Amino acid sequence: MDDFIIQDCTLLSRTSTVPPAINLRELRDRLANCRPQVIYHHFCETTLVPSFDNPDYRNDFAVWAKLYIGDRVLAEQLGIINPYAYTDLEKLREEVLEILDQRLSEVYDIASCQSGSEFFFTEAVTVVFDTGLRVSTPEALPEAIGKMTNGSIYYHFLESRRREPVGLDDFSTWLSNFPDQEAGRHNLQMLDYSFSTLTELRNELVQALEKGGAS
Repeated sequence: MDDFIIQDCTLLSRTSTVPPAINLRELRDRLANCRPQVIYHHFCETTLVPSFDNPDYRNDFAVWAKLYIGDRVLAEQLGIINPYAYTDLEKLREEVLEILDQRLSEVYDIASCQSGSEFFFTEAVTVVFDTGLRVSTPEALPEAIGKMTNGSIYYHFLESRRREPVGLDDFSTWLSNFPDQEAGRHNLQMLDYSFSTLTELRNELVQALEKGGAS
């Protein structure tokens, strides 16, 4: 059986061509027309951005709604979205637009952020590289995961869900080659990772595998 190849990744971020938004109406209109990569970045890649540290919300739209236009209701609605539940980014876009349209119909005074606090639309290129590290057996996987960087955790457990097989993490895919690791695979797939930081997720992955017998 082939070894599990531990990869790592980093982001090369750049400002998109989408103009910044100063209020909810502009946010809605910009989101309706931006590239899917922009939506993916602000929903999924935020966990890899070193400056991102908001324990309440795991996407940039929710954070901006709360901190800069003072709309806690909208922030809560956007904050509970699990972007990985959508294999199609256009479906995710539709969900966000529906929430924004509903909120716009509820507010009479559309608040604008202060100058300098506009929402800047960003996209990124993921640079992937081989760490040179390998895992040969399922029993060695928990310890290896415990030593992985945030970039490796993101690449193998989150970003992997956009690759084939869609919706499945790399650890589960590799463990499927071992019939006696079904419990570990089940535990991985049952993890509620929507609101976990990468550090928290690393610990949860190790615990899930150890409970499944991969230790």
